[in-house]
Amino acid sequence: MEQRMSANLEKLLRVFADTRVQLATTALAASAITAGVMWGTRRTRRTKRARDLKRSTLESIDFEGDSAFLGIDNEPQNTIVTKHTQVELTPNEESLIREQLARHYAFLGADGMAKLRDSFVVVVGAGGVGSWAAMMLLRSGVQRIRIIDFDQVTLSSLNRHVAATRATVGISKVEALKMSFLDIAPHAQIDARVALFSADTASDLLSGSPDYVLDCIDNMDTKVDLLTFCHKNNIRVISAMGAGMKSDPSRVQIADISDTFEDPMSRVVRRRLKMLGILSGVEVVYSTEKPGKVQLVSLAESQTEEPGDFSVLPDFRVRIVPVLGTMPAMFGIAMGTRVLTELAGFPTEPMAIKSRHALYARVQRELGNREKDRTAEFGGPQLRMSTDDTGYMLDEIWRGKSAVSGVTDKLALTRWRRDLPMTTSNCVCMTKSEADKHDKISGSPEDNYSPDIVEFVEQRLNEEKHISKMR
Repeated sequence: MEQRMSANLEKLLRVFADTRVQLATTALAASAITAGVMWGTRRTRRTKRARDLKRSTLESIDFEGDSAFLGIDNEPQNTIVTKHTQVELTPNEESLIREQLARHYAFLGADGMAKLRDSFVVVVGAGGVGSWAAMMLLRSGVQRIRIIDFDQVTLSSLNRHVAATRATVGISKVEALKMSFLDIAPHAQIDARVALFSADTASDLLSGSPDYVLDCIDNMDTKVDLLTFCHKNNIRVISAMGAGMKSDPSRVQIADISDTFEDPMSRVVRRRLKMLGILSGVEVVYSTEKPGKVQLVSLAESQTEEPGDFSVLPDFRVRIVPVLGTMPAMFGIAMGTRVLTELAGFPTEPMAIKSRHALYARVQRELGNREKDRTAEFGGPQLRMSTDDTGYMLDEIWRGKSAVSGVTDKLALTRWRRDLPMTTSNCVCMTKSEADKHDKISGSPEDNYSPDIVEFVEQRLNEEKHISKMR
């Protein structure tokens, strides 16, 4: 064995003693070193160029004017739409639109549809949520819509964007929506803004006296800027929280930002708004589904050193959020439904959902304790309400709010008129402290509450009498 190894070593030494072999080996090594240096230099230059380009994007690119960059034609020019933009229809066209919207006229009535058709709505963010919200508003009769988004349709948009097709890949999302909208309602006035919303552009992009603003932005800083601007300027707004990584459609809710729970994005937005002095008054669509079933898509090894270089724009997320295409659509349709009923003056009152079954049981138990203390003067103890009846009164009749203050926390049920039996037709929702005071009043409710509160409670109890006939 040792002799064989020595023989092989001698052969190897003789080969490398050859001048030609030495030159060839040196050349190969030099080539490898040169290639490594060139590759490293190119990678460094490419990374620097990408970083510099993104940092200068907002200054060097006119989102609304640079059509070549965004892949849209210069013609036709975009229409600037405001609340007062005229919508002109011939009698024949009006007849077609009335037929097109016949089911909505039957639902909302002529007055409601007149309000809806006279409205002006701004949708900020034209992705999976915003595109569906805007589409359903258009299909429902809104004739003046401004859509704002800087992004383009990609192949991945096809799983969730309402207007995305293979043919629209590469053009701006707002332009894709506008083309689709005009196929459905040629008379509609669509203001397609290829722009990035920011605090600096807010006054311009939200100009024109909009009746409603729909926040469908997925960047946290921009979202807070928009909500703050709307709150300070008394513009009605509804905001979409995170639809990504969610899969349970039964958990989608509409509530004030102060009443949200379980949703990480809602929590962050709520805290940041609170720091700005905004505690409530911002309505949101969110999901109570607990996160954690799926995770963000991991960065590739080549992206870990400088992850910001791979974002669409500076300060925008890098990692991909897994999304079921149906969930953004549900968020968007929920937003659109809420907005169109508000614009049409059709009464809906979203409930703040917080562990309702446990709440129903607690409220019924406390109601039983209240009834135990009833004296013979007021008919003695009476409790003819089950746990289901308690939930029905809290949610369906009183919408999860106190009839006196509108508060949603620490609720209780008690008799409205103490001299009448405790039934669903004589049951009012208040906070615990309000109910305690109410149980001690002397005289009738009319003697102790304002006419507005008495009228409101009587209206709801009459509504209950009507509903109970069908239960």
